[in-house]
Amino acid sequence: MSDSPYWNPKTETMPREDLRRLQGKKLRAMVARAHAKSPFHRRLLDGAGVKPERIRGLDDLKRLPFTTREAWMECQGQVPMFGDMLAQPVDDAVRYHMTSGTTGRRPLRVLDSRLDWKWIAECWCYGFHGFGVRPHDRVFFAFSYATFIGFWGAHYACEKMGAMVLPSGNMTTPNRVRVIEEMGATVVCATPTYALRMAQEARELGVDLVNGSVQRLIVSGEPAGSIPATKKMIEAQWGAKVGDTAGMTELGTIMMFECAHQPGGAHVIEDHFVEEVIDPATGKEVGYGEQGERVVTSFGRGMIPVIRYRTRDLVVKVPGSRCRCGRTFDLYEGGILGRVDDMLLVRGTNVYPRAVEAIVREYPVVDEFQIRLWTEEGIRDEIGVRYEVRSGHEAGAEQAVAALQKDLVRNHEGLNFHVERVPTGTLPRFELKANRVKDDRIVKGGA
Repeated sequence: MSDSPYWNPKTETMPREDLRRLQGKKLRAMVARAHAKSPFHRRLLDGAGVKPERIRGLDDLKRLPFTTREAWMECQGQVPMFGDMLAQPVDDAVRYHMTSGTTGRRPLRVLDSRLDWKWIAECWCYGFHGFGVRPHDRVFFAFSYATFIGFWGAHYACEKMGAMVLPSGNMTTPNRVRVIEEMGATVVCATPTYALRMAQEARELGVDLVNGSVQRLIVSGEPAGSIPATKKMIEAQWGAKVGDTAGMTELGTIMMFECAHQPGGAHVIEDHFVEEVIDPATGKEVGYGEQGERVVTSFGRGMIPVIRYRTRDLVVKVPGSRCRCGRTFDLYEGGILGRVDDMLLVRGTNVYPRAVEAIVREYPVVDEFQIRLWTEEGIRDEIGVRYEVRSGHEAGAEQAVAALQKDLVRNHEGLNFHVERVPTGTLPRFELKANRVKDDRIVKGGA
């Protein structure tokens, strides 16, 4: 298989009509199983008047109701900790992960079985193999292994492919750079922002990345991975090609990847996902070349069925024929372009302003506040909360704000928040709708 540019030649080059039939067959089976096994989906389908037996093929997809993040989180609030969306018993799970929630302290929690993890790794194999990773490679993961799902699946994909995995866990940036050099890593996986941070550290250490062993960087977690100027900057500083991927905790794995031909977009893994693009206001499907919200249906995760999930990601779909690689999978031109909602993406972590406010408002010491984002040293996203102390609370302000800072970090997957006191009257006041986000980054959501 290593001689082929495709991880799964049969499906990656399958004629579109055959691919649609395959998707239809998988859709039928998944809807029937979700209705039978998942109380959440049974309520959703019954409420929309949809009988599983009426879903015969891909043309029936639009009969199915949308799933939203809000409904998913609501069911987890009503049935702690994992909700009633699961289609298998909790005891079948071998892994637990979570991502930042929309409402403050409650995260979105996911579980996966052994079979799920085989599938999660399989999807990552499409992306790694498609960008040129092979069994002889040494793959370094600049990634802290925790409950954030991140590159976990990519780690297992490399083992499945036979490549050597170089995990870095909680190493410092200088140590990571040294291991990359000492071990002769040929592939590095990181967020775009952190790839630039490591390049900066390498210069300070006197490590020559441009003439080093790294040939490819595979990035994920930020839109910057598909921004040409950012990719060009990373490639110049590493002397290596940069390939983009995109995934979601809700799906467990990647659903799109950039192939070695780099056509200016990412291929959707269409034998494992159905991706629709809709007008976010009307819910109606839009055509090739039109920007809209991506809606995903996932076939591979057994523990958690995902049917017509509204991602709030903005994309433009174009035919796979735009790429010379021979894949028939459609492309998202420019990857993920932005967001429909107010979610902020900071170094791969989801940050919802309303969730930050829910935490901040638990501290009476804070009078007015502002969320500020900026680009540090021209390469790294940073986030902070500027606050004014409420009159009468000056005495305990320092201790309370230290607790607030820890609270924000703990509820955002370890993302560091800078908390800064400013003089009274510094921050804006609002009479109508408040806007407490000041985003001064060079590229929103990226490097």
